[in-house]
Amino acid sequence: MRSSLFAAALVTLAALPACADQAPRALPAPAVDERHATAASETAVLAGGCFWGMQGVFEHVKGVTKVISGYSGGTVADPSYGEVSSGDTGHAETVKIAFDPRQVTYGQLLRIFFSVAHDPTELNRQGPDDGTNYRSDIFFTSPEQKEIATAYIAQLGKAHAYGDPIVTRVDKFTAFYPAEDYHQDYLIHNPDDGYIVINDLPKIANLKRIYPQMYREKPVTVAEK
Repeated sequence: MRSSLFAAALVTLAALPACADQAPRALPAPAVDERHATAASETAVLAGGCFWGMQGVFEHVKGVTKVISGYSGGTVADPSYGEVSSGDTGHAETVKIAFDPRQVTYGQLLRIFFSVAHDPTELNRQGPDDGTNYRSDIFFTSPEQKEIATAYIAQLGKAHAYGDPIVTRVDKFTAFYPAEDYHQDYLIHNPDDGYIVINDLPKIANLKRIYPQMYREKPVTVAEK
């Protein structure tokens, strides 16, 4: 389990943006995005470090209807947190995001993913968390999602949006296993946890500041229907 004992040592690190060489800022909108919303609900599956913060960020995005923390990208069915943390299963800590594409597009979610939710230039780690289970990974659920993700990564690379190369993987979605109950809505239930205060609350503040048009004050929760 992540320990709040890291808090004192991480004060300086936590003050840095998702891209440590520059202040948090809006990234360009994806040049390739969803063309026409044909359904009231779609799913995005993203990995970008600890799922506590990833879930917390996307629960504040307008058009998102539910965010579940879990595990994807591995070889073991229904793994436990301990098994995933060992690095032996190949899974990444992941969030499964249900969203209304009439309100927020897949490309707009990726814009938040790359600029606010995590640092896409860190290989197999995020901040104080180290290992392949904390990798940056986009699990596409359709050919269109794959096209949007790969095009956006190329767009950001061409624009030199970061000082270092983007290391985000783009992999075909195969399975998602919900994490244990105590991980769900962890940020909402534990706002004073040292890890949350240092590493994750600044991400939500940045979402509100950088993308106010996509931010909602009251987060959606796992328990909501």
